[in-house]
Amino acid sequence: MISVYIDLAIGLVLAFLMLSLLVSGINEGIVRLLSIRSKFLWAYLRDTLDGGPEEGRSWIPSRIADVFARLPFAADPRPLHDPEPAPAVVTPMPEAPVAEGRAPVAAAVDLTRRLYDRLREIDHPKGNRTSIATIPPTRFGVAVMEMVSAEDGGVEGFLRKLEELRSPLSGHLGGVWRSAAGDLEAFRKGTEVWFDGEMQRLTMLYRRYVRWAVAALGLVVVLVFGMDSLEYAKTLLRDNGYRAGVAAIAGGGDDGLAALRDRCTAGGETAEPYACVTESFSSPALTRIFDHSLVSMRMPEQGDPVLSWNAGAWWDRLLTLGHWPGFLLSYVAVLFGAPFWWDLLRRLTGLRKRG
Repeated sequence: MISVYIDLAIGLVLAFLMLSLLVSGINEGIVRLLSIRSKFLWAYLRDTLDGGPEEGRSWIPSRIADVFARLPFAADPRPLHDPEPAPAVVTPMPEAPVAEGRAPVAAAVDLTRRLYDRLREIDHPKGNRTSIATIPPTRFGVAVMEMVSAEDGGVEGFLRKLEELRSPLSGHLGGVWRSAAGDLEAFRKGTEVWFDGEMQRLTMLYRRYVRWAVAALGLVVVLVFGMDSLEYAKTLLRDNGYRAGVAAIAGGGDDGLAALRDRCTAGGETAEPYACVTESFSSPALTRIFDHSLVSMRMPEQGDPVLSWNAGAWWDRLLTLGHWPGFLLSYVAVLFGAPFWWDLLRRLTGLRKRG
């Protein structure tokens, strides 16, 4: 009896694992197609180096809805891709022109583009924009030191020009420079530590937004595939009982004969028992997990798989309130994520990690 419940647990875990993997795969496909990670990184860099596109605004949207509407489809914060290697000599930033009797006016400088020019070696072509989605802190520190070396006055001259440009980076690096007490090596390491902390903060913010996307995708997947976990669990138990009955008949008993007869004549016609058993054993409950989806697939004995449009039955299933507790259970299970269900499957089956 215990083995029946173990089989049930493994079947449910496999079902939830497949649903979670499907949700993760769809999410990853959308992220890669729209280059969300790269846009998210360069939106942060533009905010940090050049400031927002308008006064009081940010390149990174603050609302969840804007992250999935404005960031993927509005103005692209990424610099244009350049296939040429980074120039060996860094040109200094232009001096602010001073008109007679007026305060200096900072020249227009695209600091984000200047940073990208120092990072071209880790870029690869993907359209006309950069595809860089991750910048190692050490590489960022080296890029900053390369830009510092081009300015008269070293770090202080570089910070002075950042202040003239009203770059938010001037405040961050100014604090690092004061902590370094004039030591260039300490300044470089401090810049790397600061940027590493910023990337961790940005990663946490990105994951918070992704959770909302996964939650929305999980609901869509569960409803499109009509995955009622409670009904599926009952199907697994029935399938296990049917197989136990067939095994009892094969051993000389007749306890499962009625179940075999009912299953083979469910379609209203008499079926040949051997063919019926073969077909049933080749189609366990796990392979019929998506039978109630919007588009169902059937594997005939011969020929190619057959896809069928199942809109009418699928819609009636959604309108049936009795299925919604199972839908809700499936949705909650999907939110746990594929790593959780994979780890649980390993524990149930005794699989071990290598190394």
